Parts: sequence; C-alpha cells; structure tokens
Amino acid sequence: MNAVPGLASAVGTRRACDALGVSRATWYRAQKPRPAPRSRPRPPLALQPEEVEAALAVLHSPRFADRAPRAIFATLLEENRYLGSVSTLYRPLAARGESQERRAQRRYPRYARPELLATTPNQLWSWDITTLKGPAKWVHFLLYVILDVFSRCVVGWTVAHRESAELANRLIDQTCHRHQIPPGQLTLHADRGSSMKSKPVALLLADLGVTKTHSRPHVSNDNPYSEAQFRTLKCRPEFPERFGSIEDARAFCQAFFHWYNHEHRHSGIALFTPADVHRGLIEPRLRARQTTLDAAFREQPNRFKGVPPVAKRPPSRSLDQPAATQPRNAG
Repeated sequence: MNAVPGLASAVGTRRACDALGVSRATWYRAQKPRPAPRSRPRPPLALQPEEVEAALAVLHSPRFADRAPRAIFATLLEENRYLGSVSTLYRPLAARGESQERRAQRRYPRYARPELLATTPNQLWSWDITTLKGPAKWVHFLLYVILDVFSRCVVGWTVAHRESAELANRLIDQTCHRHQIPPGQLTLHADRGSSMKSKPVALLLADLGVTKTHSRPHVSNDNPYSEAQFRTLKCRPEFPERFGSIEDARAFCQAFFHWYNHEHRHSGIALFTPADVHRGLIEPRLRARQTTLDAAFREQPNRFKGVPPVAKRPPSRSLDQPAATQPRNAG
C-alpha cells in the first residue's frame, strides 16, 4: 500500500495496483479516512432512568425473580399495570447480563473443520456407507466404499445386509493389505457413524498404523468426496429403483466400480480416469491431449484468440474440505 503512490505517478494507479497485488478498491478506500462514528441519539420513546429502575425492581422482586419477562408482562397486564413492552423488559436485563440461561447446561466443544492434504495416492482415504433399496419396502442393503481422495479411485467396497463394525473392520483390513499400506503412511477419514467410531475399527487402525479422522458432529458435508461418489452412483441411468436381491446389488456394483475407476472421466482430476491417476499413467495421455491441441491451434489459431491452449493437468494435491467449496459435479 505504501509503494502504490510512487509507482502510480509513473505508470498509473491501475498498473501500479496490479503490479503490487493491491486491490484498487482497497487503495481508493484507504484514501478516504473513515469518519469517526457518531454516538447514537437516545430514542425518544426510551424509558427514563427512573422508569428503568422501577421496572428492574419489579423484575427482581421475589414474586417475579424466577419468571420470564413475557410471563411477567402478561401477569401485569391482567393486574392493570404496564411497565413497557416485552422487549423493553428484556433490554435492561440483557444490559446487566441477567437474560442468560441460569441452569447448568452442557457446553459442546468447538470442532475444527477437517482439512486433510493428499499429494500422492494411498495417502488419504475417505470411506462411508450408503443405503441401496431392496426388493420390498423396509428391505435395504448397505454399500461400504473406500475412496482414495487424491486419485478418486475406489480402492475397496462391499455390500452387506446390515451396518456392522466387524464388516467395516474386515473391509479396511483387506483393503490395506491388498494395497500394501505401510504403517504411518495412510490417513482414513470418515463421518461419525457408529461403525466409523467403533472400538474394533479404532483398534484395527492403530494396529495397521493408520491415522483416523472424523467429520464434525452434525455436519454432513465434511466428507465431500465420498458423498460425491455416491451421487455419481445413484445418478447413473442404469441404477435401478430397487435391487431384487443382495446378489443383484453386488453384481451391479461390480460393473459400476469397474466403469468408475477405468472409464469414468472425472471432472475433479482434469477428466482423467481415477485408475490412471492412481497408477501414475497420466503423462502419455497428457502428451496426446497436448499434441491434439497444438495441431488444432496451428490449423485455426483464431479459435483460441491467438493463445496456445494447454492441456489441463490433474491437481498436484487434494484437500479434504467441506463440499461447499467443491464443484457440484465433483463425482
């Protein structure tokens, strides 16, 4: 900010602000000192000090000390007394800190938003459980899915009749061994479901050397990648209204996850497939895309306004954060 005036005299304010990374709106605002705040005039209908004291005397009286101002207001009206509106009765109490809860209430801790960084595959996994409708009402199956956050590749899944910590334990154990996860490398993120917080899962992760993290309580979007993947699953044209049996559900998921990992062009990883990113196979495909774009630019540069196009590369890191900051088609 201090360097803007000197540079602006030579190249102009716009160029000076752009060069120094200063917002022009911020710069112009700083040139106009903010006026000192004016004291708020006393409302003409406000109670006089002696009226406030009289109202407080009634509110503090043994008869009304344990009653709410609304109830006091109604009682006094029936007794042909009017001290002021309900807001007027609340205002002097609030000014003295006497309108708060007096009972011993449980104070919930403030949970920090989970922000977990992944820069390579098999560094951060996210897992969740979703419901698949069965052949009749009140009959359903549960789909467990483990997703690699960096590559969006589904690394493990199973379909079961019920939600069980033992089933989750077995799936996590088998997936970690299949991908040969060494101790201290992996972080496993989940919401606060009963299976996710269960003691068997916690003990297994401790034995495997896997760090576990959880979403904040009552926050549904702290696990965005798993939620987006479930949305992709249930928005597929071939996804049925109901599955005839658990075998049908498993057969469908077998085909879906093969498509999802090996054919699905994922918008969150520059339209590469999750399997390509997970296995580090994007470089030849990236070069092929760039070759095609270069040829198109040489043939018709006007279509690109004279700027050579560059094939988009998948992000070098993935941050697990609330879905509000993720694109809507992140699945």
